[in-house]
Amino acid sequence: MSPVAHDTPPPETAPPRGLFTALARLTGARARLLLVLTVVLLAGAVVLGSGVADRLRSGGSGGVVDPASESSYAADVLEREFPGARPNLVLLARAGSGVDHADAARQGRELAARLADEKGVTGVTSYWETGAQALRSKDGREALVVARLTGDEREAERTLEERITGHFDGRQGDLTVRVGGSVAVQHEQQTLISEDLLRAEAIALPITLIILMIVFGSAVAALLPLGIGIIAILGTNAVLRVLTSFTDVSVFATNLTTALGLGLAIDYALLIVRRYREELGHGRDMPGALAVTLNTAGRTVLFSAATVAVSLAAMLVFPLYFLRSLAYAGISVVVLAAVAALVVLPALLAVLGRRIDALDVRGLVRRRSREPRQPAGAGAGWARLARWVMRRAPLVATGTLAVLLLLGAPFLNVDFGTADYRQLPASADSRVVQQHINDGFQGNPTGAVEVVTKEATPAELGSYAEQLSRLPGVLRVDAPTGRYTEGRAAGPAQPGRTSGAVSYLTVVPGVEAVSDEGKELVRDVRAVDTAFPAYTSGTTAAMIDSQAAIGRGLPWALGIIVLATLVLVFLLTGSVLVPVQAVLLNALSLTAMLGAVVWVFQDGNLSGLLGFTPTGSIETALPVLMFCLAFGLSMDYGVFLLSRIKEERERVLDHKAAVVEGIRSTGGVITAAALVLSVVMVAIGTSRITNTKMLGLGVALAILMDAMVIRTLLVPAVLSLTGRATWWAPGPLRRLHERFGISESGSERPAPAADAPGATDAPDPAAAREREEPAAAVGAAAGKSSD
Repeated sequence: MSPVAHDTPPPETAPPRGLFTALARLTGARARLLLVLTVVLLAGAVVLGSGVADRLRSGGSGGVVDPASESSYAADVLEREFPGARPNLVLLARAGSGVDHADAARQGRELAARLADEKGVTGVTSYWETGAQALRSKDGREALVVARLTGDEREAERTLEERITGHFDGRQGDLTVRVGGSVAVQHEQQTLISEDLLRAEAIALPITLIILMIVFGSAVAALLPLGIGIIAILGTNAVLRVLTSFTDVSVFATNLTTALGLGLAIDYALLIVRRYREELGHGRDMPGALAVTLNTAGRTVLFSAATVAVSLAAMLVFPLYFLRSLAYAGISVVVLAAVAALVVLPALLAVLGRRIDALDVRGLVRRRSREPRQPAGAGAGWARLARWVMRRAPLVATGTLAVLLLLGAPFLNVDFGTADYRQLPASADSRVVQQHINDGFQGNPTGAVEVVTKEATPAELGSYAEQLSRLPGVLRVDAPTGRYTEGRAAGPAQPGRTSGAVSYLTVVPGVEAVSDEGKELVRDVRAVDTAFPAYTSGTTAAMIDSQAAIGRGLPWALGIIVLATLVLVFLLTGSVLVPVQAVLLNALSLTAMLGAVVWVFQDGNLSGLLGFTPTGSIETALPVLMFCLAFGLSMDYGVFLLSRIKEERERVLDHKAAVVEGIRSTGGVITAAALVLSVVMVAIGTSRITNTKMLGLGVALAILMDAMVIRTLLVPAVLSLTGRATWWAPGPLRRLHERFGISESGSERPAPAADAPGATDAPDPAAAREREEPAAAVGAAAGKSSD
């Protein structure tokens, strides 16, 4: 048998000068000091970030509305000029004997009076006070009390929790009362998201640890990536807590923080730990292994973090705080995950040394089963798959492309809308209230179009209201004299309500608000010619304005992502073709996700199995978030693979051999990383909130498609077709890369014979045996097990 190549240490070479070598020396020489500082900073992050959940916004309508739009302006005017005009609290009172019964009527008036006496409550109106039929159900057994909880979103929710819930719901004499309205929907949504996030973490952490123990075979090595993930999550919570002092941050940011904190930190830690153990297996000492690891895997981590951060940063071009706050969270967690992986993890590796292989779990299993350890080729299966694909490149590329396009076809029928109470589970009180109002009361209480006018005379308002009432799809035009009740008159209809020079009218639609007919109605209202300024607001108007804002920002966001990806991958590879391939293949990896989102969540397929109510549309901002997130994560794995292929090409100077070796050496780590991240996303996808479920399950599908299909089938097939031209660049760009580009360096091992030209189809048997032998001593359980 040929001698085991890895038993002989590689020739000593001076590590390359630069940032990563200096970082390796620093973390090796000051490891314990860095770890103590990390513990201190982590304790501070825990204290600072402990109250972040209470300061996040629940993602109500304001989160997905352009603050500079017409609908936002009209809503601000209503809030300022008519504080009680936009009720956000509804009490649904049911009386078995009917709401007009004397006892029920008396108790209903008392209920409304008690509510009006509460601090932070204004604009209280009830059926029993006004007699408005719009506040009485068709069967006469239910009636409404509506009001406005004052203050911003957090203050309104605090009032709801402290003064309303538990005091005004349940049995109230002969009445059975439920609490609803937009503030109740938002509060219940935030509560469920917080509870679901804890459950997701409880599901994801143990499964992640099991996967890592299987991958590494060592309990100690498996705990390291998990620890880096926890550092990233706790640190990001502290960053978000600080950001809430300056800007609005959506509660959905906590879901993104958990997913990326665990997923990316574990990805980066997997790559670094795997490479470190590999270098130990090649006979290097700890300082040398650490220097090589940071100059190769560490450099890849830095590039990966840059690509993911840029993809998430693209959401900053949108004015919607929902997307902007998720960009803040995403960028923070990416930066912290990369810093922890490049500073804290090497310090831990330096302290542990070869004890990283302590608690060999697979060794315990072998001893209990009395089965000998079976020598296996490290990544031999991935190498065989790569060779098979490259021999059939045209067929594999065509077939894979056709399947991906077929899976993405449903997205062509996407219908964008806005989230509503149906995001909540069917048992949620606020959803039950809204459903009762929709089914049992006149008109469409959630779809009213609010029209704010300025400097209009009573006669002009009367003529304008008459014009609006004749529009297709209008049920009636209300203009309350006192308090406004979710699109219904609290008293006799009037031509307008005036506060100084400002007036408002309410257009009650007879069509579904979030529908093509509802959107057409808003456009018709806006198209009515007036001699005075008029501004429309309401759910549908806000949705139209949000879609317009996203439409304006989308080309800029895509441009930023594509340009940054092209530049970063060029700096990494020095090729013109590889960056273009990376962008196109990453975009293809998202087709299955986008198609599944429409097929499942819009069309309702599998809704019973997954436990949600389909609405026939997709929240406008959510595909943007999913695209930016999934594209960044796909580039994460793409950088892993391209970095190793480039490193091997520079070493063996053969294109196909480099592709095979790149896939062989990264196939295991990319698969393990994708499994871990998909587990986290699926755990988040168990949420009872539909949009969170869509985010988690959709991104999990994109991750698995990228790792299992794009990286294993499409990438090697395309690289085989492009051949040596893959690495071509014109002279000026080649010289630019030589001056400013990044080179994977630090590993000076001699090239195995199996990587020689032509080895992709007929590897040398002796060299193959060397590769498939277990590494000597430490390397046997360490360097290759992660593949």
